Amino acid sequence: MKSITINGSKRESVGKKSTKALRNAGQVPCVLYGGGQEPLHFAAEEIAFQNLIYTPDVHTVEIQLEGGKKYNAVLQDIQFHPVTDAILHMDFYEIFEDTPITMEIPIHTVGIPRGVKNGGVLRYNLRRLKVKGLPGDLPDFIEADVTKLKIGQKLYVTAVESDDFKIQHPDNTVICQVRTSRNIVEDLEDEEDEDEVAADEVPATEVDDAAGAEGDSKE
Repeated sequence: MKSITINGSKRESVGKKSTKALRNAGQVPCVLYGGGQEPLHFAAEEIAFQNLIYTPDVHTVEIQLEGGKKYNAVLQDIQFHPVTDAILHMDFYEIFEDTPITMEIPIHTVGIPRGVKNGGVLRYNLRRLKVKGLPGDLPDFIEADVTKLKIGQKLYVTAVESDDFKIQHPDNTVICQVRTSRNIVEDLEDEEDEDEVAADEVPATEVDDAAGAEGDSKE
């Protein structure tokens, strides 16, 4: 997973007056938790966080403070101004190479579903997956191949399992599905092709024959 470097300075005062002065100067007050130590308060230029916040990708963060001190962390929480959307405060959590962490990783679908070619519509239930693993093993994104999905079929999280991380969702959680639409046409594939995409070759999909199937909680 890619890392972004944030250069900051340790805060000596954390009162309201000091915090307001920081924000007026274009600085964002932050706090770093974890590591078995007291919370570390620091501040950094607001512009330094653009590539961390305003992107669909996820990153780890290397916080560099004066004196050469460095901390590896992940963004834990962020507060925005309700009117201006300016960053008011950020919380980070320190991470270590040998300690698993939990993060939400974006999903990138690959291919055009067979059902979409026949007039169906691909609907997403999840755009990110919550996974747990060592920081060095977590990917920038998770690929989900949707090529074989026919109309009425779903892609479950079990389709993207990996030895590098553990998915923190039930096995029946749906990533996406192909739904019917007004433009539906007859499947052009013959019966011989049906045998080529038998269920045992596509273990992570199933035909949505029953209404209210488990995992179809969001659309």
